[in-house]
Amino acid sequence: MPDDVSPAADPRRIEHDSLGPVSVPAGRLWGAQTQRALEHFARGGEAMPPAVVRALAQIKIAAARANAELGLLPAALARLVEAAAAEVASGALDGHFPLSIWQSGSGTQTNMNVNEVVANRAAQLAGAEPGRKDPVHPNDHVNLGQSTNDAFPTAMHMAAVQALEQELLPALEALAQALDAKAGAFAAVVKIGRTHLQDAVPLTLGQEFSGYAAQVAAAARGVRAGAQALLPVPLGGTAVGTGLGAHPRFVGLAVGHLRALTGRAFTPAPNRFALMAAHDGLVAASGAVRTAAVALMKIANDVRWLGSGPRCGLGELLLPANEPGSSIMPGKVNPTQCEALTMACAYALGLDAGLAVAGSQGNFELNVYKPLLIHNLLAMTSALAGTVDGFTRLCVAGIEADRERIAATVDKSLMLVTALVPAIGYDMAARVALLAHARGGTLREACLELGCLDAERFDALMDPAGMIPATSPHG
Repeated sequence: MPDDVSPAADPRRIEHDSLGPVSVPAGRLWGAQTQRALEHFARGGEAMPPAVVRALAQIKIAAARANAELGLLPAALARLVEAAAAEVASGALDGHFPLSIWQSGSGTQTNMNVNEVVANRAAQLAGAEPGRKDPVHPNDHVNLGQSTNDAFPTAMHMAAVQALEQELLPALEALAQALDAKAGAFAAVVKIGRTHLQDAVPLTLGQEFSGYAAQVAAAARGVRAGAQALLPVPLGGTAVGTGLGAHPRFVGLAVGHLRALTGRAFTPAPNRFALMAAHDGLVAASGAVRTAAVALMKIANDVRWLGSGPRCGLGELLLPANEPGSSIMPGKVNPTQCEALTMACAYALGLDAGLAVAGSQGNFELNVYKPLLIHNLLAMTSALAGTVDGFTRLCVAGIEADRERIAATVDKSLMLVTALVPAIGYDMAARVALLAHARGGTLREACLELGCLDAERFDALMDPAGMIPATSPHG
């Protein structure tokens, strides 16, 4: 959409709100209140997420149906509202929603943007001119039975559930499956573990990957639980949660229609005051996404460290070569999928911090950081979903083990001395390890020099694969 909405850019029409006449671009379906918002709030930057606008449009459809059933809205007008709102919900009118998230903390300007576009489009469908609030009025008809204060948070829940369940969850579940498949493929590859970035006792590469798979699976369960906790919605609370101005049966009917429209089990909130004055459910959902980001950061960093090299790093993993890695060093290939994912994780952690602050800012009957809350949650969800998908398909799926390199590091590790402790004791084993390290020799040579074990006994004890319990996952 062009940013220029000056009179020179477009013929104008005059619309009115409670403060008087407003000049609106004739080619746009928004009305006076949206135009005022364009002039009075920062433009550009963080746009109101289309998912929120489309969810609000579904709410207008549900409300129109409910109000028609209650006899509060003539059937002909309800059909017009529904037809116009359906176009908004489909994304066909996305160009008529120019506002950013930097507006009223309740989301009033975006709710009115939807009301105005639906009313003006309904007028067009009825063969009338937009801007006259006839035959459909943005407040009296489209917003009937609602307030921004209950409709906007309901839309927030709807958009969040959709993003969590349709974008992030499938990506996490696919990654968990891919990691689990690698855990099985690497079950017999014995390698040296590392703690404190130092050599530790052996495990299998399969066991290492099983830990990654378990982390991601647990993160997915948390995200699913976070989405399910957002199914109660505060629609019907109107201004402060009491429901003043809405028919007593409105909420049950309207939420029932939302279930039918979305295919999700939205329910009336048991306490609407809590879901309008605070957004602890969204904070918890963000926390679940944050937990996923923390797990993904660890896994992606491990993968790129284990794949570092190819000759002068750890080099235990062979990562897919997706694109050239340097404009100056020929033949260089970088772990770019790991880097993209870790950047998205850092982004998500920052957005979560902002969201937590916003969630704490409820005052009395209303939290007034709503646009920021939903923007951050949807942005972090989208960033992770996209980069997790790339990491799964273009990195994890193609990972191979450099078995020769892994075997060489196992043979050189001093921490295999741990297997000797039952035979020679901790203190003597420590002497063996320190001597081998100082001489640049092997544990076997150090044992023979110190006389604590003969060659036959050492060889019988020093079996890296035998140091891994057979009952361990993928081991």
